[in-house]
Amino acid sequence: MATPPTPPGQPSPQQMAAMQQQFAAEAAKRGMTPEEFARKQREQLAADAAKLGLSPEQYVAQLRMRAMQQAQQQQQAQRQGQASPQPGAQPGQPPAPQQQQSQQPQQHQVPVNAGQPPDPKALAVAHFLKSQNLKPRTCILDGQRKDMIKVKRAIRAIESPAYIKAAAKKNSLLPPVTDRASAENVFKLLPMSLLALRVSKIDPHEGHNHAKPKNRTKGLWNVKIEQHQETGPMMHYVWLYEGPQWKQKAMAAAVVAGIFAVVLFPLWPIMLRQGVWYLSVGMMGLLGLFFAMAIFRLILFCITVFAVPPGLWLFPNLFEDVGFFDSFKPLWGWQESKKSKKSKKSKSSISAASATETAPSATTTSADAASASASAAVRRDLSARVEEVEE
Repeated sequence: MATPPTPPGQPSPQQMAAMQQQFAAEAAKRGMTPEEFARKQREQLAADAAKLGLSPEQYVAQLRMRAMQQAQQQQQAQRQGQASPQPGAQPGQPPAPQQQQSQQPQQHQVPVNAGQPPDPKALAVAHFLKSQNLKPRTCILDGQRKDMIKVKRAIRAIESPAYIKAAAKKNSLLPPVTDRASAENVFKLLPMSLLALRVSKIDPHEGHNHAKPKNRTKGLWNVKIEQHQETGPMMHYVWLYEGPQWKQKAMAAAVVAGIFAVVLFPLWPIMLRQGVWYLSVGMMGLLGLFFAMAIFRLILFCITVFAVPPGLWLFPNLFEDVGFFDSFKPLWGWQESKKSKKSKKSKSSISAASATETAPSATTTSADAASASASAAVRRDLSARVEEVEE
């Protein structure tokens, strides 16, 4: 019994079976059933149609028209290629299959679900990767600082025992990982939910006639989002997921509460207002006393520079990089040059080293102590010294 002819413009039963197999394979790659994958595709189609202000049927018709135009263009190109034989080909010989195919390699793109809430599994994966040490780098995306990671480090973290342990917990949303392909599928959940996107380095001054700026920060990339979301090991992805925002929200609430409390200061109880007044007066008094002491020590130094050179400082460590109590020690000191300070530090280090060498232990005898002191004296004589020679 002969099969009825296929209407023009409609796929044959063999083509339908091949399309169904390809659809099932694509769904299996994403860890979904064909029904779930079809539902995702329908939702994505409706979202794209809504962006263009069209109904899903109109958007599908528009896509079909574009596909038909592309198919016609490809057929015309094939006819032109067949009409002009390649050099070295015999007349009447069919063109080689490699010549009919496109020379560009196929790219495995990751579909992005724009306009939809993130997948809970993708959020769980992002939260896990955020907790791992992926050595992120800082980049600039659209004028904002973002964290950027490398794909191979993320895949390595997904294949680690820590991920397996976290995925084995009860009520865990982390997808299971068995091999490299499944780890890559888990990572692809991030761009599908717009939690991380692939980026590439760009030069913000490209095309400008001026020279490159000298104050450029080394290792800080300016990046742009790539159209093809692939998962090569050496590719970089920028984090769009910032994690839980409860800390930022708590800090913002505290700032708002503080401003609100300051605004309502006239409504405070009289005891609290008096306490704040006394505290502010005390702080202003301490600040004024500090400035008065700094001015007095400067005047004292200017007088002693001419009276008793090289000059006397009151609290010489007041503005040094030391602790609060060390700033007021010692009480006074003479002005020292940079060379004298360096020689003083070197002498203190040498004396500390010699003290550790010459100090005998508590369990040694007097003979041992004498021999230790004699050996220390010999070492002291053999140490390098700098002597001044009179010319």
